[in-house]
Amino acid sequence: MKKITIAIDGHSSCGKSTMAKDLARKVGYIYVDTGAMYRSVTLYALRHGIFREDGTIIEDQLLAQLPDIHITFQLNQQTGRPDTYLNGECVENEIRSLEVSNHVSPIAAIGFVREAMVAQQQLMGQGGGVVMDGRDIGTVVFPKAELKVFVTATAEVRAQRRFDELQQKGMPADYSDILKNVQERDYIDSHREVSPLVRADDALLLDNSNMTIPEQSEWLMQRFNEAVERSR
Repeated sequence: MKKITIAIDGHSSCGKSTMAKDLARKVGYIYVDTGAMYRSVTLYALRHGIFREDGTIIEDQLLAQLPDIHITFQLNQQTGRPDTYLNGECVENEIRSLEVSNHVSPIAAIGFVREAMVAQQQLMGQGGGVVMDGRDIGTVVFPKAELKVFVTATAEVRAQRRFDELQQKGMPADYSDILKNVQERDYIDSHREVSPLVRADDALLLDNSNMTIPEQSEWLMQRFNEAVERSR
């Protein structure tokens, strides 16, 4: 049976990664969390003083150090899902912090960063059999993907989900700060010059504001089966 490419795009904290990871596990595909890749670059920049005090980025320094940033994914045997590694260190929790969330959109808006990440993503997805989620998968990375989904939810619902996630991990969280971050990221992601967040013309829209995770998974599996059938 032919393996297809699945592109899942959408706003921050709308559950894209959970949906994509679960689908990949069920159908035996490779999962790639592109958002984690940009978050890892952001974490590296924070650790290496590439952000100025006013939050702007020393771009020439980041460009020079970009070859030193190696991002990989390794399966976590306990969760059954892939964890993100930055230069050999598991950073799955660190990249989900509010500090990284507050800095990731400017990093992701830099042209040479996106170019480097997109090239890696396209290599990972050669030959199909991949589920990839992010902001520009269906429009830039895999414009010919057999299944494209654009996921959204209200900012308030997404902020609550992120708040709950951080609390479950024992990390500091303030709902109002998270809501502000979600709204700011929506604006930056949608208005950046390079690969702005837009719904591809042929992407299916999923508003999961009032859906449970099992309901989302069932919906996505149905769309997957339909796309596989069409590709035969």
